[in-house]
Amino acid sequence: MEDAVSFHYAKALAEAVFRPDSGLTPAEAITQLNDAATAIRESRPLRGVLLSPAISRARKTAVVARLAGAMKLHKLLRNFLLVVSSHRRVNEMDQILSSFEAVVDDRTGFVPAEIISAGELSAAQRERIERALGTKLGKYIRAHYRVDPGLLGGVLARVASREYDATLRGKLDSMRYRLAAR
Repeated sequence: MEDAVSFHYAKALAEAVFRPDSGLTPAEAITQLNDAATAIRESRPLRGVLLSPAISRARKTAVVARLAGAMKLHKLLRNFLLVVSSHRRVNEMDQILSSFEAVVDDRTGFVPAEIISAGELSAAQRERIERALGTKLGKYIRAHYRVDPGLLGGVLARVASREYDATLRGKLDSMRYRLAAR
């Protein structure tokens, strides 16, 4: 869920990344921010150090610098992590990442889509689905895939407030509705 604080940080990072002299593409920034958010989420001691008011700013800076070096993060993201940790917002990294992806998508003309299928889709299937949705909507699609074994077959796509149901269950429900209407 996006909140105002996360959006504020995400927008500030996007402004820096989209500067012509940033030296970091939006896609690289998303990947690196995701890696950093994962590291922070999965390491309780790291989160504790970055959140603790008892740990000096110099110590936090050293920890972030070491983390950024180990992860080969761009200096812009290293500085961003320093700001986030100095404001004790590291618990909000996942929301910041989500907001940042939304800002980047908006600026680059992409629309996020959640694609749910009964099983893993091949690269060719994914490409066909993304191309079909993109053509229908007139936008580029940034797809997030999820497997739901509860689906009998087919694909369910959610884009913005629209839902495109091409699942077997959806087709059966549609047939049931049409038969009941007669």
